[in-house]
Amino acid sequence: MTEEAKTTAPQADPAVWVVGPGEGEKIVLGSTRMRVLEDGSHTGHRLAIAESVLAPHTQGPPQHRHGLHDEGFYVLSGTVRFTVGDEDHDATAGTLVMVPPGTPHTFANPADEPAVMLSTFTPDLYVQYFRDLREALADGRPLTPRTNADTMSRYATEPATDPA
Repeated sequence: MTEEAKTTAPQADPAVWVVGPGEGEKIVLGSTRMRVLEDGSHTGHRLAIAESVLAPHTQGPPQHRHGLHDEGFYVLSGTVRFTVGDEDHDATAGTLVMVPPGTPHTFANPADEPAVMLSTFTPDLYVQYFRDLREALADGRPLTPRTNADTMSRYATEPATDPA
């Protein structure tokens, strides 16, 4: 190889982050299993990505609004019901749902089969919310509406309706 070819050949980037199948941080919240693929530590906190598996007939979080981050959901398999205000949208595999800050939303799996979705958080602010819920469960604290609302509030998020 010539000296010129050596300097123009693609170089491996030491900052590239690879998460293989089955790798990533695991978070189990009731019947929902989450795998954090990127928590923001490799993106300058601009982006976080998680894969979630919703068991059949899983209710999601209470309807809520994020004040500082966009949230995206790409349905990989199954059906996820997104509720935005009073409107329901059944999203099947291949559907992308983007939720901008301030928009009330929640999701659930109404079907008899598991649903899998990939979620994005821009910026990464909300990943710690899931970690906090996991810690509460590990400490034996139930995830009451008040606990959920208090935890959300630490991450610029609030219930869209009265949590009581």
